[in-house]
Amino acid sequence: MRLAPIILLTAMERKKLEALRSSRKTPARLLERVAMVLLAADGLQNHTIAQKLGQDPGKVGRWRARYSKLGLAGIEQDATRPGRIQPIRPQKQSEVLRLTQHSKPEGATHWSRALMARKVGISPSSVGRIWSANGFKPHRVKSFKVSNDKRFEEKLRDIVGLYQSPPEHAVVFSCDEKSQIQALDRTQPGLPMKKGRNNTMTHDYKRNGTTSLFAAMNILDGKVIGQCMNKHRHQEWLSFLRLIDKEVPKTQAVHIICDNYATHKHAKVQAWQKRNPRFSFHFTPTSASWLNMVERFFRDLTERSVRRGVFQSVDDLIHAIEEHIEVHNRNPKPFIWTASANDILAKVTRARRTLDKLQSV
Repeated sequence: MRLAPIILLTAMERKKLEALRSSRKTPARLLERVAMVLLAADGLQNHTIAQKLGQDPGKVGRWRARYSKLGLAGIEQDATRPGRIQPIRPQKQSEVLRLTQHSKPEGATHWSRALMARKVGISPSSVGRIWSANGFKPHRVKSFKVSNDKRFEEKLRDIVGLYQSPPEHAVVFSCDEKSQIQALDRTQPGLPMKKGRNNTMTHDYKRNGTTSLFAAMNILDGKVIGQCMNKHRHQEWLSFLRLIDKEVPKTQAVHIICDNYATHKHAKVQAWQKRNPRFSFHFTPTSASWLNMVERFFRDLTERSVRRGVFQSVDDLIHAIEEHIEVHNRNPKPFIWTASANDILAKVTRARRTLDKLQSV
């Protein structure tokens, strides 16, 4: 057990300390230290001195030790502090950036601050500052897919044109299915949120079935037509198209933006379209679901009503989805498309050029 050093004062030392304590010219910091030393000389332990003076026991211990070692001079002056940390040399910074971009650590897929620090011989904090200053985040990764659709530009301009300049006397719907939404029930009840604690839920769950949501979002006002179905075949797609047909006045043309799922191009769907010529279909390029604005609505649905939900049956799940759509339609806000077709094409062209270079290496 560690014991505090014993303070034994001579008559002269005590007289000097008492004089400092009674003088009005003694700085406040020195008064605190003198009081600590005098109490220590009376045989009190650090925690007792700290309680009497309202100080931290560690602080009492430090000044007690300094007086024991250096005497009065030890408490009259603060200990010297280290100088300013020398900046990392540009060569070392360049090495960190080069390794981050063009190499991998042994036995790992990406660099961490600790791994890089050991490699180049600097502190993890220094590595973090270098990465932050240059916008590097090795611990994060983003997914992507560049479309290889031969008619990419044609389809892109068609859909972006509908978003930015929709035709008159027509309704444009962004349509898609959110398939296989699971009705998940938790194995135990979660605890409610309270001060200092989040809501809780078990990591495991029970599956109680699935449903598929067919949704059509009006790009002008943001309202959504939705219908939950057990499957997502062409039969269900046709049923949903008939629902849209009933909702939209017969005097308006209907433009449907959808992806290349085989259901949307089924022969019976094409035959139905011929019988309903006011419907026009606009297909997004392959691997370009980001062009379909209804995906933003699906994201909000998942985040707000599904992911943290507890559903004891498929009916409970369907009720939650329908309630979300109802609340959304009370005060709908359309998603505004701002990127021009030319800007998107330029970005995709750069991505293809970069991929081609990597594949040729």
